[in-house]
Amino acid sequence: MQSPHQTLGPSRRALLLGAGATALTAASAATTSASTASASTASAAVAVPSPDALPLTGGADFPIGLFWPPHPYASTAERFGEIKNAGFDFVISGNYAGDGNIFQYQLGLARDAGLKMLISDDIQIRNMSRWFSISDTPSDFLSVTPAEASALYIRARDAYGPYSSLAGFNFYDEPGAGWFATLAKALSISRELAPQLLPYINLFPSDDASYYRSFVDVVKPSLISFDRYPLLSEGREDANYFHNWAIVRDAALHGDIPSWVFIQTLAYNNHREPTAAELLWQVNISLAYGAKGIQYFTYWTPEAARGEGFGPALITVDGERTSRYYAAKEINTTWLHQVGRELKPLVSETVEHANETPLPNGAAGFTPTNLVSGITGDAVVVGTFRSRDAASSDRWLLVANRSHSAKTRALVTVNEQTVGSIGVFQPARQKYTPQRVAPVPISLAPGAATLLKLTTK
Repeated sequence: MQSPHQTLGPSRRALLLGAGATALTAASAATTSASTASASTASAAVAVPSPDALPLTGGADFPIGLFWPPHPYASTAERFGEIKNAGFDFVISGNYAGDGNIFQYQLGLARDAGLKMLISDDIQIRNMSRWFSISDTPSDFLSVTPAEASALYIRARDAYGPYSSLAGFNFYDEPGAGWFATLAKALSISRELAPQLLPYINLFPSDDASYYRSFVDVVKPSLISFDRYPLLSEGREDANYFHNWAIVRDAALHGDIPSWVFIQTLAYNNHREPTAAELLWQVNISLAYGAKGIQYFTYWTPEAARGEGFGPALITVDGERTSRYYAAKEINTTWLHQVGRELKPLVSETVEHANETPLPNGAAGFTPTNLVSGITGDAVVVGTFRSRDAASSDRWLLVANRSHSAKTRALVTVNEQTVGSIGVFQPARQKYTPQRVAPVPISLAPGAATLLKLTTK
């Protein structure tokens, strides 16, 4: 039997290129012709911008985002102000926003509230990066050519580009490795036609290191983002959470790009409702593993009809704030933004678990160095960071409580022959308080962390 894609191939392509959300403005023929011609012949040669030059990944501020924002009927200036007041910087669109008019309306709300947006589910971007592959062979079924993909991208860019709140586009959520080649072409087109925008992709949770390495090598992304929700039902932890973080961290360092992560804010199938301490714990463990961006899953609560047993998130289905909204606000505004500004420009050097036996899968145990000779006491996770300036031998230690339910005490001993001074970061003042060069006592509430700066002699 003949494939319907063979029968409908030409009309499918014509319909695809004619499809668009109602607010989209078609690019001029001259612009489209010039841009798509170059995209079809030279997309592989397009330069990859430094993450430092892009929205959210660039700049001094640590990016804090959310997924599943207010639905279209609840998208108001007050609601977007509520997001900003809770310390969020950007919104990933969703929650049934899939129309160009809605995207433009929400971009206006985000602009007025001082937020950035990553647009998901725009039909043009979906057609060029998710529903169809990009192929140089027009006869390939369920594909578009690079020139056609460029025409689709131009429509989205020209429709939303005038809004200063546009940070970029979400090209694909949780792609399989088989989709990486098309995503590489899609990102190349994006960089050629709008190098100032952030191309965003979020990956599956996985214990396969090659999945993340291949993503970095093939797609050449501007960041690596993933989701893995470690708080399981009946008080359990995902046994491979640290392993997943370790291989994502390795892939990010391999590509010299930032790593972002989603944290769990709600109960759903086989996962429990987080406490305030468990929200903080996810944030601080992620920082210790080198995260350069934190995203919350979810902000607004998905309705029951989605079928995954979602409990209340930061905002309920009916628009009421939960205790986790206030917990997230406290974390974002009094700790994460402040410590994030310190950590964002630094390079993750090591991440180690001290005083924990047995070690979780994928975790490395503490090893003394010429700067830190010992860490004793209760279990902590220690991320060590260095400056990008090779001439600097200073180090920063983020010491995070391994427990999200109990207080922790530990003692960090430094080598007085190599460490000239120690500073303890005070987020309220955004300064380091000098500490005597001697064993540093660490006392941490459940899920909490502290940041030390070791200035070398």
